[in-house]
Amino acid sequence: MKIYTKKGDQGKTRLVGGCLVSKSDLRIESYGSVDELNSAIGVTIEELRATNLFADMMKELSQIQNELFCLGSLLACEDPELFKKLPQIPEDSISRLETSIDHMTAKLPALKEFILPGGTRAAAWMHICRTVCRRAERNTVKLYETHPEVEAALIYLNRLSDYLFTAARACNFELGHREQTWVKP
Repeated sequence: MKIYTKKGDQGKTRLVGGCLVSKSDLRIESYGSVDELNSAIGVTIEELRATNLFADMMKELSQIQNELFCLGSLLACEDPELFKKLPQIPEDSISRLETSIDHMTAKLPALKEFILPGGTRAAAWMHICRTVCRRAERNTVKLYETHPEVEAALIYLNRLSDYLFTAARACNFELGHREQTWVKP
């Protein structure tokens, strides 16, 4: 099977269910950002693996990757009946993210100032994931305004960005890197 079909050469693609749309369609932007986030998380997992630490975090991130794949298919589906048949965001996914955030936060110094993205390579990749996640969230907000059925995706992305921020802080802390704080000019 060839990977290229040449069917998208005119700037069109099909959504889940077969509807033909422009590659600039908001649904494409939404699930494209989620796909980009999933790729960045893949790099982040490999960066974590290189530290020989963070086994639990890598496991969580792998689960998040699978959930993002489901989330992307929901964003790519325009047909309401087909949407209901697709794998949904598991009900406990958001609470699981919140529990992980709380667990990591309990080990971290109190956050009293804005921190700058960066630090260790693992933390820097977490911050890249966080910013891509925020873009995916912004695109999903636009989609949600006319398609309220994507609400669970919107909530999930919002919580995930909080998770990624906290995970970046946890990486820096566990690897002994002092966070850099924002200095007013």
